[in-house]
Amino acid sequence: SPTHAFLLRSLIPEQYIYIILCRSPQNVLELTVCDEDTITPDDQLLTVRFDVAKIQPGEKVRLSFELNPELLLFVIFLGTDVVIITLYSLFTGRDFTFAMKGSYEETQNISMGPSCSQRGSDSTMFHYIKYSQPNLDVMLPKECLYCTKQNNKTQHQTFVLVLCSSSKNLDLRLGFELCAEEKDFICKRKKVVAAALKNILQLDEDLQEDEVPVVAVMTTAGGVRSMTSMFGSLLALQELGVLDCISYISGLSATTWTMAKLYEDANWSQKDLRGPIDDIRKYVIKSKLHCFSTDHLKYYEKELCERKLEGHKLSFTDLWGLFIDSMLHNEENTHKLSDQQLAVNQGQNPLPIYLSLNVRDKFSTLDFKEWVEFTPYEVGALKYGAFVRSEDFGSEFFMGHLMKKIPESRICFLEGTWSNIFSQSFMDVVYLSGHSEDFWHRWTRGTEHDIEEHPALPTRSHEQTTRLSLPKGYLSNALREMMTGRPAVSYYHNFIKGLQLHSKYLENESFCMWKDTVLDSSPNQLNAMGDYLKLVDTAFFINTSCPPFLRPERKVDVILHLNYSGGSQTLPLDLFSEYCLEQGIPFPCTELSREDREHLKECYVFEDSLEAPILVYFPLVCDTFRRYKAPNVERSPADMEQGRVDVSNIFAPYGTGQLTYTEGNFNKLLNLCNYNILNNKHLILRALKTAVERKKRFKNCSPPQSSDLS
Repeated sequence: SPTHAFLLRSLIPEQYIYIILCRSPQNVLELTVCDEDTITPDDQLLTVRFDVAKIQPGEKVRLSFELNPELLLFVIFLGTDVVIITLYSLFTGRDFTFAMKGSYEETQNISMGPSCSQRGSDSTMFHYIKYSQPNLDVMLPKECLYCTKQNNKTQHQTFVLVLCSSSKNLDLRLGFELCAEEKDFICKRKKVVAAALKNILQLDEDLQEDEVPVVAVMTTAGGVRSMTSMFGSLLALQELGVLDCISYISGLSATTWTMAKLYEDANWSQKDLRGPIDDIRKYVIKSKLHCFSTDHLKYYEKELCERKLEGHKLSFTDLWGLFIDSMLHNEENTHKLSDQQLAVNQGQNPLPIYLSLNVRDKFSTLDFKEWVEFTPYEVGALKYGAFVRSEDFGSEFFMGHLMKKIPESRICFLEGTWSNIFSQSFMDVVYLSGHSEDFWHRWTRGTEHDIEEHPALPTRSHEQTTRLSLPKGYLSNALREMMTGRPAVSYYHNFIKGLQLHSKYLENESFCMWKDTVLDSSPNQLNAMGDYLKLVDTAFFINTSCPPFLRPERKVDVILHLNYSGGSQTLPLDLFSEYCLEQGIPFPCTELSREDREHLKECYVFEDSLEAPILVYFPLVCDTFRRYKAPNVERSPADMEQGRVDVSNIFAPYGTGQLTYTEGNFNKLLNLCNYNILNNKHLILRALKTAVERKKRFKNCSPPQSSDLS
């Protein structure tokens, strides 16, 4: 049978409804002609509905439709992928509005008249999704109801409807594999890592390629505190010789300021980091009042106007990005994310990964968030396996095709996005305070529960159960909007707009790793994301930049977790460990004893299954640093003051909102983070040695396919 019939019983006793579902989609081209007047807007004059199934693939068919005595419509079907429509009208000198909801163009105004006669042969193109059954609305001008024919001359306009259905020659990359450039980087970086590991682990033999572990450094947010702390940690890793063992560095919020500053130099990790630290110290201890001077305000206005003219959608975070730029540079910084390719193209530095979250209006971050990663090569959504070149991020895409190239953003605007302190909602505060959202959801979220089918139907693992949803009322919706509202988000053109990826989502293991939103049970809704991505600071969900390292394709063996958060030093790790457990993502057990939680040490190593990476965790604590200014070097009585660093207080002197430090406080925080790494050298080396042994054991269980990296 070509159809399937389902019998549904209605609420009225003994009344039945039959719904016939066709195996293949019904594709109807619907064209509606309307006029608009001040009394009854959007009057529908007439509609043409044509079943595209009448046209065979590859067949060229020319049809004509007489809409009324004044309008004649010609349609040419070239197969079923391109539709050419020619409209002949006796109305001249008028502007017609053509609208197709769901197309890339959406609305276009077309003039018909003697002055436009030469344009009659031009094509007006609409790009839309095949099988989406969009409506083409032809809006007649108001004057057409009263105007007269001019010389009985017909004017015509031809426009082409292109059904974008091909997955070939896309301008973005679909797939969960690493891009070719990153694979090449890893190959080159492993040679650097192999030599560094042989040196610091004092190995007798050179490591083979498949014996070299992938080591990553991840950081957390914390304003200038995190930026300063990261400099101190990296300096210590460089002094230990571990920096050359690292293949990836990830950051979010203000640690992206550190990373962006370092990657302005293509060889930063091969130079003494005390130079950049001395430079950044000058900006941190300097008053920020100059950022509000008349000259700076004029500069901000000029830059924002230029950005808008380029085609970007402005938001308050763009101004915040310019403020960051003024805070950390003496002059305009023209650096872009794609420029950082020069710093990794020979494997000379670790590959930087910046992290953000895509959110939706009227949803809390816990209910809906999607991880978005930025590298010098690509920007991509982890859940969808969709990536665009970093220089194309912010341009307009439709169904994977680059429709309008927009100049790449300067990195200061991305820094404003990554560290958007204005994107926190009230629900985010509730979640990060350790309180459950259940109470608020009871009043703001619709009720949803599973219901059974009669008779019960078999369900495969990737299929969704039947659910009943009962929406809340008006007051609850208003409360939800208030609690989930964010003061400011960053807007970037949605590069996955129009992509129909959802047909195989639930069968894809990589998609299911990040399947963590309330809309994942309806994947088609995930694609209807609108024109823009709405990006916020990741720290307002979980203060971690770890997700990019848990992609199976990166095969990360060791993660150095550098925590710079304020308040509880264990909350970000606890939240992310719980998240990984819920998502089925391999991650080591990070249970701490009650004694450890009450008095945290400087470093912990978590290791369990071979599937999970080894985690070396550094909380931001001031423990033995109080008595030692360097490993095994005690402080003199006169130097004890330098060991008193209050990092437990979420307010001054190291509060997240504090943008200016005294030179003394800057130095103490920098030295603390430097010391905590140096003082736990043995734990870092032990983790690296274990990772090498793991790789060798795995190699012995696999066919040999590596080469000497010496």
